[in-house]
Amino acid sequence: MQTAYFAGGCFWCVEAVFQRISGVVSVESGYCNGSTQNPIYQDICTGTTGHAEVVKIEFNEHLVSFEDLLQIFFATHDATTLNQQGSDKGTQYRSAVFYVNDEQQTQANQFIQNLSDNIVTEVTELSVFYPAEDYHQNYYNNNPNQPYCAMLITPKLDKYFK
Repeated sequence: MQTAYFAGGCFWCVEAVFQRISGVVSVESGYCNGSTQNPIYQDICTGTTGHAEVVKIEFNEHLVSFEDLLQIFFATHDATTLNQQGSDKGTQYRSAVFYVNDEQQTQANQFIQNLSDNIVTEVTELSVFYPAEDYHQNYYNNNPNQPYCAMLITPKLDKYFK
Protein backbone atom coordinates (compact mmCIF):
# COMPACT_ATOMS: atom_id res chain seq x y z
CA MET A 1 0.00 0.00 0.00
CA GLN A 2 1.08 3.53 -0.77
CA THR A 3 -0.29 6.95 0.09
CA ALA A 4 -0.74 10.01 -2.11
CA TYR A 5 -2.00 13.51 -1.24
CA PHE A 6 -3.65 15.76 -3.84
CA ALA A 7 -5.19 19.21 -3.57
CA GLY A 8 -7.31 20.29 -6.51
CA GLY A 9 -9.93 22.69 -5.17
CA CYS A 10 -12.77 21.57 -2.97
CA PHE A 11 -11.89 18.22 -1.43
CA TRP A 12 -15.44 16.94 -2.03
CA CYS A 13 -14.75 17.00 -5.77
CA VAL A 14 -11.34 15.35 -5.57
CA GLU A 15 -12.60 12.72 -3.12
CA ALA A 16 -15.53 11.79 -5.38
CA VAL A 17 -13.21 11.19 -8.34
CA PHE A 18 -10.66 9.01 -6.57
CA GLN A 19 -13.29 6.92 -4.78
CA ARG A 20 -14.21 5.56 -8.21
CA ILE A 21 -10.72 4.38 -9.20
CA SER A 22 -9.94 0.67 -9.13
CA GLY A 23 -6.96 0.06 -6.85
CA VAL A 24 -7.77 2.98 -4.57
CA VAL A 25 -8.49 1.48 -1.17
CA SER A 26 -9.53 4.61 0.74
CA VAL A 27 -9.89 8.35 0.29
CA GLU A 28 -9.97 10.75 3.23
CA SER A 29 -10.60 14.49 3.03
CA GLY A 30 -8.49 16.76 5.17
CA TYR A 31 -6.13 19.69 5.51
CA CYS A 32 -2.38 19.65 5.08
CA ASN A 33 0.65 21.73 5.85
CA GLY A 34 -0.29 25.21 7.08
CA SER A 35 0.39 26.96 10.37
CA THR A 36 -2.59 26.08 12.58
CA GLN A 37 -2.49 22.86 14.58
CA ASN A 38 -5.67 20.77 14.42
CA PRO A 39 -7.50 23.21 12.14
CA ILE A 40 -11.24 23.08 11.59
CA TYR A 41 -13.12 23.96 8.42
CA GLN A 42 -13.93 27.47 9.67
CA ASP A 43 -10.19 28.13 10.13
CA ILE A 44 -9.37 26.89 6.64
CA CYS A 45 -12.11 29.02 5.05
CA THR A 46 -10.36 32.21 6.19
CA GLY A 47 -7.53 31.46 3.75
CA THR A 48 -5.03 32.63 6.37
CA THR A 49 -3.81 29.31 7.81
CA GLY A 50 -1.77 28.15 4.82
CA HIS A 51 -3.52 24.78 4.71
CA ALA A 52 -4.84 23.22 1.52
CA GLU A 53 -8.00 21.18 1.24
CA VAL A 54 -6.52 17.81 0.31
CA VAL A 55 -7.40 14.18 -0.10
CA LYS A 56 -5.31 11.39 1.35
CA ILE A 57 -5.43 8.40 -1.00
CA GLU A 58 -4.41 4.91 0.09
CA PHE A 59 -3.80 2.80 -2.99
CA ASN A 60 -2.58 -0.62 -4.02
CA GLU A 61 0.41 0.11 -6.26
CA HIS A 62 -0.03 -3.29 -7.93
CA LEU A 63 -3.43 -2.19 -9.27
CA VAL A 64 -2.92 1.54 -9.87
CA SER A 65 0.35 3.46 -10.01
CA PHE A 66 1.18 6.89 -8.65
CA GLU A 67 1.58 8.02 -12.26
CA ASP A 68 -1.95 6.75 -13.02
CA LEU A 69 -3.21 8.84 -10.10
CA LEU A 70 -1.34 11.88 -11.44
CA GLN A 71 -3.01 11.41 -14.83
CA ILE A 72 -6.43 11.28 -13.20
CA PHE A 73 -5.66 14.25 -10.95
CA PHE A 74 -4.60 16.50 -13.83
CA ALA A 75 -7.49 15.34 -16.05
CA THR A 76 -10.12 16.20 -13.45
CA HIS A 77 -9.19 19.72 -12.30
CA ASP A 78 -7.85 22.95 -13.78
CA ALA A 79 -4.16 23.08 -12.94
CA THR A 80 -3.76 26.47 -14.66
CA THR A 81 -5.73 28.62 -12.20
CA LEU A 82 -3.82 29.91 -9.20
CA ASN A 83 -5.61 29.38 -5.88
CA GLN A 84 -8.94 28.71 -7.54
CA GLN A 85 -11.16 25.98 -8.93
CA GLY A 86 -14.31 27.40 -10.47
CA SER A 87 -15.97 29.71 -7.97
CA ASP A 88 -13.93 28.32 -5.05
CA LYS A 89 -11.20 30.92 -4.46
CA GLY A 90 -8.38 31.10 -1.95
CA THR A 91 -5.08 29.45 -1.15
CA GLN A 92 -6.95 26.55 0.48
CA TYR A 93 -8.19 25.63 -3.03
CA ARG A 94 -4.77 25.61 -4.70
CA SER A 95 -3.59 22.84 -6.99
CA ALA A 96 -0.88 20.80 -5.30
CA VAL A 97 0.78 17.43 -5.06
CA PHE A 98 2.06 16.82 -1.55
CA TYR A 99 4.69 14.13 -1.90
CA VAL A 100 5.73 11.65 0.78
CA ASN A 101 8.98 10.42 -0.78
CA ASP A 102 11.60 11.34 -3.38
CA GLU A 103 10.06 9.07 -6.00
CA GLN A 104 6.71 10.86 -5.83
CA GLN A 105 8.45 14.23 -6.00
CA THR A 106 10.38 13.20 -9.10
CA GLN A 107 7.35 11.65 -10.81
CA ALA A 108 5.16 14.69 -10.10
CA ASN A 109 7.77 17.16 -11.37
CA GLN A 110 8.40 15.10 -14.52
CA PHE A 111 4.67 14.76 -15.16
CA ILE A 112 4.17 18.53 -14.87
CA GLN A 113 7.12 19.21 -17.18
CA ASN A 114 5.33 17.24 -19.90
CA LEU A 115 2.22 19.40 -19.58
CA SER A 116 1.51 22.99 -20.60
CA ASP A 117 3.76 25.81 -19.43
CA ASN A 118 0.72 27.32 -17.73
CA ILE A 119 0.59 24.74 -14.90
CA VAL A 120 0.53 26.36 -11.45
CA THR A 121 0.38 23.12 -9.45
CA GLU A 122 2.85 23.15 -6.59
CA VAL A 123 4.87 20.07 -5.69
CA THR A 124 5.57 20.25 -1.98
CA GLU A 125 6.65 17.81 0.69
CA LEU A 126 3.83 16.80 3.02
CA SER A 127 4.58 18.00 6.52
CA VAL A 128 1.30 17.27 8.30
CA PHE A 129 -2.20 15.99 7.50
CA TYR A 130 -5.29 16.61 9.58
CA PRO A 131 -8.49 14.69 8.74
CA ALA A 132 -11.45 16.94 8.01
CA GLU A 133 -14.57 16.79 10.13
CA ASP A 134 -16.75 13.69 9.76
CA TYR A 135 -19.42 15.51 7.77
CA HIS A 136 -16.86 16.19 5.00
CA GLN A 137 -15.98 12.50 4.59
CA ASN A 138 -17.63 10.64 1.72
CA TYR A 139 -19.51 13.86 1.06
CA TYR A 140 -20.63 13.39 -2.52
CA ASN A 141 -21.70 9.78 -2.01
CA ASN A 142 -23.80 10.88 0.97
CA ASN A 143 -25.16 14.08 -0.64
CA PRO A 144 -25.34 13.67 -4.45
CA ASN A 145 -28.41 15.91 -4.71
CA GLN A 146 -26.94 18.76 -2.67
CA PRO A 147 -26.83 21.74 -5.11
CA TYR A 148 -23.01 22.12 -5.09
CA CYS A 149 -22.59 18.41 -5.73
CA ALA A 150 -25.28 18.23 -8.40
CA MET A 151 -23.97 21.29 -10.27
CA LEU A 152 -20.22 20.66 -10.05
CA ILE A 153 -19.32 17.12 -9.06
CA THR A 154 -21.90 15.08 -10.98
CA PRO A 155 -20.96 16.65 -14.36
CA LYS A 156 -17.26 16.12 -13.61
CA LEU A 157 -17.84 12.45 -12.83
CA ASP A 158 -20.09 12.04 -15.87
CA LYS A 159 -17.44 13.58 -18.12
CA TYR A 160 -14.51 11.58 -16.76
CA PHE A 161 -16.16 8.21 -16.22
CA LYS A 162 -18.35 7.91 -19.31
